[in-house]
Amino acid sequence: MEIKFEYTRKRSDFGRPCNFSDLPAEVTVDIPPDPSLAQGFIPQDPVDVALQHGPVMAVHEVNTERVQVTSRGVNHVEGGWPKHIDPRNTDMTSRYREEVERDEIYTRAILRLGTLMEHCIRQNNAINIYEEYFAEDEEEEGEEEPPSAKTISVLRDPNPVKRTATHLSWHPDACKELAVAYCSLEFQDKRRDISFDSYIWDLQNPYKPELTLMLSSPVVTLEYNPKDWHHLLGGCYNGQIVYWDTRKGGLPMETTPMELSHRDPVYGAIWLPSRTGTECFSASTDGQVLWWDIRKLSQPSERLVLDITREDQLKNALGAISLDFSLSMPTKFLVGTEQGSIINCNRDAKTPPEKIANVFNGHIGAVYAVARSPFYPKVFLSVGDWTARIWSEENLDSSSIMETKCHVPYLLDGCWSPVKPAVFFTAKSDGTLDVWDFLFHQKDPSLSLKVSNDPLLSLCPQDNGRIIGCGTKQGTVTLLEISPGLYTLRKNEKSLTSAMFEREARREKVLQDKQRELQVRAQLLAKAKEGEQEDPQEVFEQARADFFSVIKAERQRRGETES
Repeated sequence: MEIKFEYTRKRSDFGRPCNFSDLPAEVTVDIPPDPSLAQGFIPQDPVDVALQHGPVMAVHEVNTERVQVTSRGVNHVEGGWPKHIDPRNTDMTSRYREEVERDEIYTRAILRLGTLMEHCIRQNNAINIYEEYFAEDEEEEGEEEPPSAKTISVLRDPNPVKRTATHLSWHPDACKELAVAYCSLEFQDKRRDISFDSYIWDLQNPYKPELTLMLSSPVVTLEYNPKDWHHLLGGCYNGQIVYWDTRKGGLPMETTPMELSHRDPVYGAIWLPSRTGTECFSASTDGQVLWWDIRKLSQPSERLVLDITREDQLKNALGAISLDFSLSMPTKFLVGTEQGSIINCNRDAKTPPEKIANVFNGHIGAVYAVARSPFYPKVFLSVGDWTARIWSEENLDSSSIMETKCHVPYLLDGCWSPVKPAVFFTAKSDGTLDVWDFLFHQKDPSLSLKVSNDPLLSLCPQDNGRIIGCGTKQGTVTLLEISPGLYTLRKNEKSLTSAMFEREARREKVLQDKQRELQVRAQLLAKAKEGEQEDPQEVFEQARADFFSVIKAERQRRGETES
């Protein structure tokens, strides 16, 4: 069958442009099926058909070049003047301004622009465009947001032989720089070409250190001076104390002599509040706490031996592996030891044994971190073995008032949130960062984030609590930005957290008193049993007297009844 359809048009329409329009569909040809043709077909059974539904994949490798960012200064010179006018000549510029101001075009332009500017100013004065009408609703919406965190930058050790990022310290001025102490804490590490340098990083240029701190021994801890931002304090692996002035480069200004320094690595070095801003103190695993003045580092100004027997003997001292000092309690400081004890020290005491005020026992391993709460000075956090614990100084003879569950990996560091009283961070040996909010969840962390495959050994949040730095065993420092719900202070959060700590402290005190009462009863019962075993004759006489007294009382009762 041949299907044809002829299109005809007038001769005058040839060459005219087409004018298309929308028309409904219409059937041009309809061919019905013919059953007689079915006999001419041979059925094929079975029929094998191969189909490929998977997309076509291709593997490509791209090696992008790393962008090197550099900081350069630009000297802006005033421009916009005609060539025959020297901008540095005030007479020429003033005469030119007068000529321009007398021009009618300039006057009309100023009048026209002045009207528009006046209209905009009146609008700004009439309506406050920055006013928040629904601040409470926005805050409630923020609370419902699930906790989260994202990586904003990664700082890597530039040396080929990687070392551990043992300590982090933010610059006091808006946290624009980060000082990182790099040191290998492995015993007798004999790797070749290992560097002893530590670095100061600028967050705007994460690919290259801003300043290299050079020294003959690796630095275990670094701390910025909150009063003089250019001074940086360091505790070395060989026990020395050193400080830098960043305005004068990366070479140290002065170092303590070896014979008067610590005998073991310095795990804690902190600045002290003073008029001059030059006093500091340090703690080491040799069992000593030394006070220094950077104006005279030839010898320590004061010395304390961490002997909890209060005999002031260095052979009985406990090794300090963490140190904490709070401005809210300027005479007290906390020391975490390798033996699992936390020592609360008072510098104002008259004698060295009296300076060890209290000892808290609870961990079965080294206390890697100890920190006072920035909101409640008598409450402090400790991290060691597999748990993190919260203590209260008011409960001297009891255990911790709160604690986390036992984790499978070790806990290696921890710190409080500087803006939320019930939030703290813990770092684990499997590379996980846990964010705890005890006001809402006490059994599990609010956020658990896998930061690295290497163990996390150091944590340090910014003053605003929004960004936290995490240092790993391979020297990588990851900067994480947490969600607003974890650094925004909620309404009544301080009072609720304070009530929670007080309630837990009272509960722990009641449990401790109950335990003491049971112990006293057990001791009295044991003494009674011992007395029975030692003098059986007295027990026999007492039983005999009781027996006859009962018989006598029964006879008297019966006689009264018969009468």
